[in-house]
Amino acid sequence: MIVAASILSADFSRLGEEIEFINQSKADWTHVDIMDGVFVPNISFGFPVIESVKHLCSKPLDVHLMVVEPGKFIQQVKSLGTETMCVHYEACTHLHRTIQQIKENGMKAAVALNPHTPVSLLEEIICDLDMVLLMSVNPGFGGQKFIPSTLDKIKKLKKLISEHGCNTLIEIDGGVNHDTALLLKEAGADVLVAGNFVFRANDPAQSVQFLKEL
Repeated sequence: MIVAASILSADFSRLGEEIEFINQSKADWTHVDIMDGVFVPNISFGFPVIESVKHLCSKPLDVHLMVVEPGKFIQQVKSLGTETMCVHYEACTHLHRTIQQIKENGMKAAVALNPHTPVSLLEEIICDLDMVLLMSVNPGFGGQKFIPSTLDKIKKLKKLISEHGCNTLIEIDGGVNHDTALLLKEAGADVLVAGNFVFRANDPAQSVQFLKEL
């Protein structure tokens, strides 16, 4: 299992220390949620904050843009040293073009789907994607309750990927914990985004290890 530790749930007053924890942990990626308060009803942090700490991150950056017109920010996301840039299907009028531009800038391309968005809408571009992120909560806030229908959605997506002979990864964001993690793996998830489950735990390192050993 690939584990992406989400700094959205970190203690921002000691963000450098929290990032160093990720560096020293068994987490594979550092997951960064950028929200604009328009596409989702919350604002997280902008590019200046990430710019100030990017030199501290030794794990690959997995940047998830929950913003309108994400294509405007490809160059800025690239400048952070990002490995994977994720945009929302619902925010992109010309999704294929955005995916091409992400790849032309040397990043892996991922597309996120909100809970209400069917995976079938990705059929024409599934093999162009390095990863699909399924939101298992409504985007915007951490600590929400897991949406059980996500499990069926993962299976449908796994089938779509298999039918097209692609190597697209499936990432899950929202409600990952002791109860849901194994179910997500069994359904076919490849990557788990862990926020509160890690940073609100009594032993964050043990939480990461639990996910890695699924």
